[in-house]
Amino acid sequence: MAQLFRAVPSNDVPPVPQYNLCPTQSVPVVTSDEGGRRLRAMRWGFVPSWYKSLTDGPLIINARADTVAVKPAFREAIRSRRCLMPVSGFYEWQTGPNGTRLPWYITRRDGAPMVFAALWQRWGEIDTVAMVTTEGGEAMAGIHDREPVILEPADWPLWLGEAGHGAAVLMKPTAGVLHSHRVGVAVNSNRAQGPELIEPI
Repeated sequence: MAQLFRAVPSNDVPPVPQYNLCPTQSVPVVTSDEGGRRLRAMRWGFVPSWYKSLTDGPLIINARADTVAVKPAFREAIRSRRCLMPVSGFYEWQTGPNGTRLPWYITRRDGAPMVFAALWQRWGEIDTVAMVTTEGGEAMAGIHDREPVILEPADWPLWLGEAGHGAAVLMKPTAGVLHSHRVGVAVNSNRAQGPELIEPI
């Protein structure tokens, strides 16, 4: 990952593979500043500066692209604290018969790492992060009406602020990039782990 992003890795990068990453856990992200890019760990769950504790309000794991520039929690972060969140794929749930939750695993068709657009915020001594989401594209039809904003390598410098202004144009659905397959309901438990969680059924 450090080579892929041309980033200096911190000592706290969480171990991989991790097959069932859940909110409040540590995730790897890539940030950029005057000193260059860093691959580092952040807590998944954005904590606004005015929270008096980590649980002072709702757990914020994503920011909607259509409102991120005006929501008080994100207004400053979208301008100056954007980062990349690399993953292999993500789970999404479809409502099945009798309200059952049917999990899907979504990856890139080309097998490349998937990179989410994300925002970060320092709260006390803790750096926290949320991914940015947009309306679901064609590949998500019938599964969910939202999807993460997925960035191509050529877009990384613009999202990180290295290529000037105008990152808002990147906050759109993907086209022809995603592949999805059903996986077993074992992943519905946040304690579940192992490569069998992403096996198609």
